[in-house]
Amino acid sequence: MNKVITFGEIMLRLSPPGFLRFSQADNFDVVYGGGESNVAVSLANYGVPVDFVTRLPKNDIGECAMMELRKRGVGVDKIIYGGERLGIYFLETGAVSRGSKVIYDRAHSSISEIKPGMIDWPKVFNGVNWFHWTGITPAISQGAADACLEAIKTASSMGITISTDLNYRAKLWKYGVEPEAIMTELTSYCDIILGNEEDAEKHFGIHPEGLDVHLQGHEITAEAFLSVCQQMMVKFPKAKKVITTLRGSISASHNTWAGVLYDGKKMYQSPQYQITDIVDRVGGGDSFMGGLIYGLLEYPEDDQHALDFAVAASCLKHTIKGDANLVTVDEVKKLMGGDASGRVAR
Repeated sequence: MNKVITFGEIMLRLSPPGFLRFSQADNFDVVYGGGESNVAVSLANYGVPVDFVTRLPKNDIGECAMMELRKRGVGVDKIIYGGERLGIYFLETGAVSRGSKVIYDRAHSSISEIKPGMIDWPKVFNGVNWFHWTGITPAISQGAADACLEAIKTASSMGITISTDLNYRAKLWKYGVEPEAIMTELTSYCDIILGNEEDAEKHFGIHPEGLDVHLQGHEITAEAFLSVCQQMMVKFPKAKKVITTLRGSISASHNTWAGVLYDGKKMYQSPQYQITDIVDRVGGGDSFMGGLIYGLLEYPEDDQHALDFAVAASCLKHTIKGDANLVTVDEVKKLMGGDASGRVAR
């Protein structure tokens, strides 16, 4: 059976209830999540054996984060301890014309102080088929970037499939380096690359030819990204597939959602979903990645089906409060089959 490892930071998320602004809040809802841990939770929900690797503080808050992962069926025995604190982020959920807002409080978190050699990667990857990382981890600190490269090189030497979600974060990358040099080396080892137009532009200076996507509003077409996928394939010849999500933002509460996958010869396009009355869009990309990994493992000869599964899974994530996508394979397949009625299942 296929086994997956994801590596990154899990954080404490604090949010004002409902759609309150920070200035209105006198209490915060607590959620634990992060890009790579969210992918792990999705895979565990789909029945894929998966371990999440990180560095946590040896205190009650670190233990709470681990308990959340364990509760969702994610393996935690590869997690190491050290440092003094868990990273925190504050989320103010937007609505209609007011966008959501994120404030990070993750400086000096346990994983930001990780160093190469702290994790025994050959042992971690024993019996593993797939390794997933994101562009968030190397943006945290030089130590995290170095540890990520160490993991990627080990996985590559062991013949493990490597995937990344490029996940550009403007509020990170504050330790005095240019993202392009670091991300280019890390991404060069990857077989599967997921990223939107901002990720490609900010990390590698790649953008759609003859199109300014920032001026397109919600009228985004799949064909506009063919040149991005082709440029990514040229820059990263090891990549077998380049995937991008297509989010059209009509408002904070109403998005269109689709995706495209390019295998070097053919571009596959998913159906487009209208996501109205969004409950929580944080983790939408992570839920797509979790669905994509599952789809590529479950349907290795059917890229169209894998892409459609990923888009439907992440569409459902927008209905769920919190970072992680808590849906089943059957629920995803139901939506893929055209049943978006939301009727009560009795």
